[in-house]
Amino acid sequence: MSTAKPMTSTHSTATVTRLQSVPHRPSVSLVGAGPGDPELLTLKALKAIQQAEVLVYDRLVSDAILAMANPDAERIYVGKRCGQPSMKQEAINQVLIEQARQGRYVVRLKGGDPLIFGRGGEEGLALAAEAIPFDFVPGITAAIGCAASTSIPLTHREMSRSVTLVTGHVVSGALPAWAQLIGAGQTIVFYMGLEQAREIHSGLTLGGLSKDTPLAVVIKGCTPEEKVHVSSLGKLTKLGQALKGQSPALLIIGDVVALRATLNQALNCNDATEANPKEVFYG
Repeated sequence: MSTAKPMTSTHSTATVTRLQSVPHRPSVSLVGAGPGDPELLTLKALKAIQQAEVLVYDRLVSDAILAMANPDAERIYVGKRCGQPSMKQEAINQVLIEQARQGRYVVRLKGGDPLIFGRGGEEGLALAAEAIPFDFVPGITAAIGCAASTSIPLTHREMSRSVTLVTGHVVSGALPAWAQLIGAGQTIVFYMGLEQAREIHSGLTLGGLSKDTPLAVVIKGCTPEEKVHVSSLGKLTKLGQALKGQSPALLIIGDVVALRATLNQALNCNDATEANPKEVFYG
């Protein structure tokens, strides 16, 4: 007779059991908090924020995740939300350095993944220049989290064999040739791209992408306030105007967006005929 005990699971809440500390920890951990849903936080990230003595965090880190942190930790808010005031990157680097030099365990907590449009590399280089030990703790980046949350596969056999992640912040400057972003079997994901909707629309269509290419704009993905606006590339400029100021926003462009309707209906099979309140069809 087997004597193995049945496995049990606990829900991720603010009262989650403290995870055992790890010896030889770095002075600073650059931690990804994921796309918003606290249940998408990794165990390693949870361990770090529970042990943090100083928590340096961004605007996109949810209150539910902050509630899991060490209640005795000093909290330093640095902003970092598109279009809103925030601490300059050089000043953030200096905060990390100064706090670490005081012998405190510093957790730099940011939305998504620190190494995908999270400036984790810049912060790591600043710490390395001062010989301060640090590590990276990955998080689920917005493209992956929002794809799952909205039932849009970023790759799909015979439809999309590659994914390109682009930051919308560079679109107003000299982005590499638009044609390089376009290819058969390609999905393009723009982070923070809604404010540059006109430039993205123009660049991709001039680069040769069909105006009928499906797209989805995901607002506040992986949160209770998530909204999905489904449309096509030809309507992106007008859609950007209609959604102006709403953030964070993620643009998913490619044929895979067309799979959402079927997948979403299957996922909501308990009442497949009821419209999804999170979904808005534009045009």
